[in-house]
Amino acid sequence: MLIDLRKATPQEVEQGKKEAQLCFKLNHTMPYTEEYDVYVRQIFGEFGEGSRLMTPTTVVRGKNVKIGKRVVVMNNSLFMSAGGITIEDDVLVAANAQLISNNHDPAEHAILTCKPVVLKRNCWIGAGATILPGVTVGENAIVGAGAVVAKDVEPNTVVGGIPAKLLKRLEK
Repeated sequence: MLIDLRKATPQEVEQGKKEAQLCFKLNHTMPYTEEYDVYVRQIFGEFGEGSRLMTPTTVVRGKNVKIGKRVVVMNNSLFMSAGGITIEDDVLVAANAQLISNNHDPAEHAILTCKPVVLKRNCWIGAGATILPGVTVGENAIVGAGAVVAKDVEPNTVVGGIPAKLLKRLEK
């Protein structure tokens, strides 16, 4: 999917402003309160029961993010979600992680190229890891701290490094 930022409608521009303001409000609201929960549900497309998001966070196009049940996303997370982000049940996302489902076209920077990011059930994204557009992290996989993941991660594996590479296979 491609998005030409030069062709944004006035409604799309207003929606972007509204989303930025909601994110600001969330980041300045007491966690574990009804007000906090209201902002989370206004920002994200889906937010599963028992899930928790710690602030501060940056969310762009949050309606394209689906978060399953019992997910924990720690502080300083970044959701660049024009291409869609799906986080299945029981996923852990450590502090400073970046989930990026869009990028700028190398020839025409005003065009976003979008590919979904999928975090499968029970995976764990380490602190400071970056998941790039089009990546699926497999079930029960672990992405090491600081890794930059540009390719799919197999289920039941540990990856790390820049770019992320297979470090070991986990017993099922």
